[in-house]
Amino acid sequence: MQQRENRLQKIIALALVLAVVCGVLSACGGNAKTGWRAREVTVIDDNYRTWYEIFVGSFYDSDGDGMGDLQGVISKLDYIEDLGFNGIWLMPIMPSNSYHKYDVKDYMAIDPAYGTMEDFDQLAAACNERGIKLIIDLVLNHTSPDHAWFQEASSYLASLGPNDEPSAAECQYYGYYNFSKGNPGSDAWYQVGSTDYYYEGQFSPEMPDVNFESQELRKDFEAVMDFWLEKGVGGFRLDAVKEFYSGATSKNVEVLSWVNGHVKSVDPDAYIVGECWDALPTYAQYYASGVDSFFDFEFSGSTGVISKTLNYTGADNSAQAYAKTLVRVQNAIREYREDAIDAPFFVNHDMARAAGYMSHDARKVKMGAALNVLMSGSAFVYYGEEIGMAGTGKDENKRAPMYWSADAGAKGMTNGPADMEPQENRFACAEEQMKAEDSIYSFYKDVILLRNQNPEIARGTVARLEEVEDLDIAAISKTYDGTTIYMLYNISETDEKQVDMQQYGELEIAGYLSVDGGEVVMEDGTVTLPCYSVVVLR
Repeated sequence: MQQRENRLQKIIALALVLAVVCGVLSACGGNAKTGWRAREVTVIDDNYRTWYEIFVGSFYDSDGDGMGDLQGVISKLDYIEDLGFNGIWLMPIMPSNSYHKYDVKDYMAIDPAYGTMEDFDQLAAACNERGIKLIIDLVLNHTSPDHAWFQEASSYLASLGPNDEPSAAECQYYGYYNFSKGNPGSDAWYQVGSTDYYYEGQFSPEMPDVNFESQELRKDFEAVMDFWLEKGVGGFRLDAVKEFYSGATSKNVEVLSWVNGHVKSVDPDAYIVGECWDALPTYAQYYASGVDSFFDFEFSGSTGVISKTLNYTGADNSAQAYAKTLVRVQNAIREYREDAIDAPFFVNHDMARAAGYMSHDARKVKMGAALNVLMSGSAFVYYGEEIGMAGTGKDENKRAPMYWSADAGAKGMTNGPADMEPQENRFACAEEQMKAEDSIYSFYKDVILLRNQNPEIARGTVARLEEVEDLDIAAISKTYDGTTIYMLYNISETDEKQVDMQQYGELEIAGYLSVDGGEVVMEDGTVTLPCYSVVVLR
């Protein structure tokens, strides 16, 4: 009788434990990590990171005024960290007349629409506590015409008599910009008030170009860099680096060498990524500057390798071609520097959203995420891409409010840029996708997890497995720190594929992704991949 009671008590106790476990799983939305997802995450504290790009004004509104702000970013650090990102790039946060803020009025201040310097200090400290490296946009190519430097130079020119010659010795700020007496006959030059002088503004009259020949200007920019590094930023994103001297790569590389040298003298671990919007043969040359990374435009946009791989047919746009391009880009960059860190991205604030390229096909959107995030280097993801946000047309449309909720009046929702046209989001909002295991959000989370679990994915030297000849299969290895992993991508939209991997030794599946939830299996060295899937073997 006593034995029976003891057994009954044990059964009841076990039932209670199971009930608690089931309750926890239910509270977690059924997303408890099992299988490969339960493997240990190995995140190395270096500059090979997974970065989240944020346009602050459209991200999250903390105070209900319709404008995203720095406190809003702070409130969403859990969301960013939970996705697996360990780097954040803030688009310009300095005072500006424009919605985009690439025309800086004061390099050592925060735009009041975004908050205060105390807010920034809090954000930097919070990121540091979480192991998230924070970088900010640094716009060196031009300033606002309302910047004190330009205002001082303009006042000086207006004070000159008809026979006076301007001189940087009299007004140092005159030397900070490119001025000409008389119109040089170009659409990129604009009159200084009612004077006979004109200034260069390759992008806009609201963005007068600076003159890097001025050593005084460089000293002032060094003070700007020092200011933000002391504030706790982990580095900078450099805007429009090929326009410092338009069409003069060697001069631009010299400027970047100076920037990199100064930043690294203050913080050797700082990370710098430059925007050289050009083809590979040009932007590869910029690595000679010593700057860590340049954005990899080869793979981005509607005509880049990722879009072509998923949207076009034929050998030139096959999975095999994708693998070959990975190696080609890697080798082109390493011609200029062996320790270069590629910066792959699919879209950014200057490009239409990826969902549009994929005709709002969730399967292709997911596979595009895998092709981008699993590349070597520092991978960048634009806010909202993790939920397949819409955005096309003029620039304001590409910087639309983060789609947190289907209720436009919900807490945190922003108004977006004033001149933005209505954008129709075809996929669910973030709060709904976070609850669904088959959502774009959940797929992005898995892609980043797979990247974080395997340090070779970001840091490895890529080689193509030439023995695998199926055009739908990208087969590569990545070697880092004496360890090699193998990655197979099935880019077929409809067909299951098998790949014999016996010749590469005894391997096991370290993790996999499939857009439809199908399982990747390996038996006797042969891997079976569902359509649109990726597997990591080690």
